[in-house]
Amino acid sequence: MKPEVITNEITQILVLSVAAFILSMMLTPVYTFLAYRYKFWKKQREESTTGEKLKVFLRLHSAKFKRNIPTMAGAIGVISIAAVTFSSNFDRGQTLLPLAGLLGGAVVGLIDDIINLRSDGHGVAGLRSSVKFLMISVIGLVLGWYFFAKLGYSSVHIPFLGDLAIGWMMVPLFGFAVVATGNAVNISDGLDGLAGGLLSISFGSFGIIALLQGHLGLSAFCFTVVGVLLSYVWFNIYPARFFMGDVGSFAFGVSLGVVAMLTNTLFLLPVIGMIFVIEAGSSLIQILSKKIFNRKVFLSAPIHHHLEAKGWPETKITMRFWVISCVVGFIGIYLALAGGHIPNV
Repeated sequence: MKPEVITNEITQILVLSVAAFILSMMLTPVYTFLAYRYKFWKKQREESTTGEKLKVFLRLHSAKFKRNIPTMAGAIGVISIAAVTFSSNFDRGQTLLPLAGLLGGAVVGLIDDIINLRSDGHGVAGLRSSVKFLMISVIGLVLGWYFFAKLGYSSVHIPFLGDLAIGWMMVPLFGFAVVATGNAVNISDGLDGLAGGLLSISFGSFGIIALLQGHLGLSAFCFTVVGVLLSYVWFNIYPARFFMGDVGSFAFGVSLGVVAMLTNTLFLLPVIGMIFVIEAGSSLIQILSKKIFNRKVFLSAPIHHHLEAKGWPETKITMRFWVISCVVGFIGIYLALAGGHIPNV
């Protein structure tokens, strides 16, 4: 590809990212008006997944939820990304699947958020975890079938070793990647600015990898998401004006898993998304420990709440997690270059 062509393509990608940022900023006052008019107040659950009272969490965050902070702001991002993606002239074949994942995750999250808004704030405020898991699994398997049967992907790349043909097993593997990432992002969305910043860095890292692979449409999609997320983080940094809600966390999480599969970098996803892995892993360890040994490993889970309980300020946890995410993002890009994910490099 000629240098001037590459320059033009990159310029278009950057324009889309900025356009998504501007559109999202323009839609925010509309959302804010509706959120305060119809009282989209986030109601915090009072019980953990295993059924006991969330004493530590409620002590740490009781003041925050007395402020009546609106939720479902992730809908702004979903609308902006869809509008910008449909208006671009990049290959639809590269953007259809991640956009479908974004919209599918958003639908599940929207249902959960609406139930949350209608709840009385006691017990489990929203869909039960098992129901959300099932719904995201169905979306993941449907997308995985399309990925395998229609797009023809049947092998997964193992860094430094090469491609491993797995045939139809690509479908459940795709589903696993989508479910794991969607739930991990949802679990990580617990501090002001945390999930938005981590997602921005992750999508930016995969956007660079997609660009180096020559997948310009997919790269454009990733940087469109980055533009939207930066707009969201502007308002979500401490003290948060609003939360993305499950409509945002599931939408972005599912889409991130799809992007990892489309770039054939599944084994780099735990590296680039290391904080998401740690967050989800800490919750899983806590649940298993309480069920098997009837004791807690962490003061509160996921780990960002444990650090809060240990006395770390919310902003310190968020910013240090951002720093770690940047470092592992760089490592992920390096592994993509060195591990054979980038042709002719």
